[in-house]
Amino acid sequence: MIGIPAQQAPTAAVRWWLFSIAALIAIMVLVGGATRLTESGLSIVEWKPVTGTLPPLGEAQWAEAFEAYKTIPQYRELNAGMSLDQFKTIFWWEWSHRLLGRVIGAAYLLPFLWFLWRGVLGADLKRRLWLIFGLGALQGAVGWWMVASGLTQRTEVSQYRLASHLVLALLIFAAIVWTLRRLAGRPPAIVSARLRITAVALLVLTFVQLYFGALVAGLRAGRIYNTWPEIDGAFIPQASRLFFEEPWWRNLFDNTLTVQFEHRMTAYALLALAILHAIDAIRSRAGTLAVNGAVWLAAAMILQATLGIFTLLYQVPIDLALAHQAVAIMVLTLAVFQVERLATQPAQAQPKLVLPAGQPG
Repeated sequence: MIGIPAQQAPTAAVRWWLFSIAALIAIMVLVGGATRLTESGLSIVEWKPVTGTLPPLGEAQWAEAFEAYKTIPQYRELNAGMSLDQFKTIFWWEWSHRLLGRVIGAAYLLPFLWFLWRGVLGADLKRRLWLIFGLGALQGAVGWWMVASGLTQRTEVSQYRLASHLVLALLIFAAIVWTLRRLAGRPPAIVSARLRITAVALLVLTFVQLYFGALVAGLRAGRIYNTWPEIDGAFIPQASRLFFEEPWWRNLFDNTLTVQFEHRMTAYALLALAILHAIDAIRSRAGTLAVNGAVWLAAAMILQATLGIFTLLYQVPIDLALAHQAVAIMVLTLAVFQVERLATQPAQAQPKLVLPAGQPG
């Protein structure tokens, strides 16, 4: 590679490869969001990992795919009477989503095998990349497991499985981002244990919030209770409205009011913690990188909260909803950056013992 020393070329190539995979995953998450918002996810009722790469070719195959869709509850209860052209619209969203998954699989595996053959990957990096590959293979199975939940008795996929599918995708994304940061070889920041703990708490809480957001999407809970800051007539709804299903814990996942409420409350907690983390970094003079990382993370949280409010007030228009999802990916990226930046302290050099002249050592 021109301009890159020979000993650095493999690392640069690996970094560009992983950056490309992370970008593809981010795009796929957004395409998946659009697929959900357009109610397109059940338009393909079979899982054909190889032959499904090709879309229907010719009117006969389109008619066959449409007839297969007509057999599931979503068509009979929600889309009865839709035209073939309307079906093609939702089909293309789901087909694009699945095709992108196949592209990501190939774009990951083929260069990975090449790097293994060339012997440019260290043992620790190889283990981490094999783990990411395993998670990617699992993601394909989870995707079909999600789709299958909506083919027989439901008119939509299970919100539990939808949330699992999204969180696993973002876990893979975060693992790649973390690996990229480690390959950069930047020196760790010297900060207090408190700053490191709050950075980790922000990352964990971000994943919790992403899970709740997926539940909101799966239940279409963003299309109701479209007021802010009040929800169901109050800042904190009545307990009898939040917890009326039995057993009580099902409300956390199935009750649309409770799911939207917990999504809001987690957003408030994230925003407050991010601002406190930034203030702490500034006041403790944690260093330019740590301070900038904390401030950017807090700013992204503010933007995300603002987008969330407008998405709710306007009853989830697709442009605002996808912007909300895109900034969520940015928040996750910045949270991973901050944890990795603060995770490891540099080893402290051992002080040398200086003995007075003439004294035996």
